[in-house]
Amino acid sequence: MAFVTTIQKDERDFKGVHETNVDCLYLVGERDGKKVIQLNTYGPSKREIPNKLSQTLQFDAAGARELVDILTREFGLK
Repeated sequence: MAFVTTIQKDERDFKGVHETNVDCLYLVGERDGKKVIQLNTYGPSKREIPNKLSQTLQFDAAGARELVDILTREFGLK
């Protein structure tokens, strides 16, 4: 679980898409009076404890803007 403060491009080689598919749910809350979005991923149904919370990332408005800018640039979104 982590609050994301920066996002930087990793220049290492991409090894491929993971075979495991998971669900991602989001929550909206506050930190120091500012809106925060939290992305939660859950383990696949094949795990020992199916659908257990696996990873959590939190973004404030600045981090969310940075992520949107990256997604827009990398996927050619407008």
